Amino acid sequence: MNMDYKMLFILVEGDDDKRFFEKIITPLFEGKYYLVKVWKYAQQKKEKVSKFLESIKAMSAEYIYVSDIDRTPCVTARKQYIQNKFKEVDKDRIIVVIREIESWYLAVLDDKSSKKLGIRYSNTTDNVTKEQFNNLIPRKFDSRIDFMQEILKCFNIETGKHRNTSFRYFIDKFNCEV
Repeated sequence: MNMDYKMLFILVEGDDDKRFFEKIITPLFEGKYYLVKVWKYAQQKKEKVSKFLESIKAMSAEYIYVSDIDRTPCVTARKQYIQNKFKEVDKDRIIVVIREIESWYLAVLDDKSSKKLGIRYSNTTDNVTKEQFNNLIPRKFDSRIDFMQEILKCFNIETGKHRNTSFRYFIDKFNCEV
């Protein structure tokens, strides 16, 4: 396949993941791929996800399957769980977000942006849960989505690499230098 027509599909769980990947991650791949598409799988039937993965392979396209670690004890266990559910997934194409995508949102905020948004800066976001993230949202924001969109306006990828291990792993693994 001609390099000019290489495609990348990024499979993500939900809306928050899709928003993050479209704004922050997709631009990092645009010079390497003809098309970069983010696709939500959480509300899809298992068969539809399997067929989508098969079609990606049939097109000789590339993909990244992104999942939160959820209640699994480690990355290896989460990858195994996903492979048991979807036989079509290559374990090297699975990225496990630790803990949840909200930790990546907070990771990409530097100290100055954190202050501007009205939240406390922390050196690491590895263990941030959805609930902890929600508790950080200042009252000045109309909604959780509004807060997330403000974060995406002032993200810093280098800061994210220093503040979140799984974010750094993703950036390094896929050579997404800025």
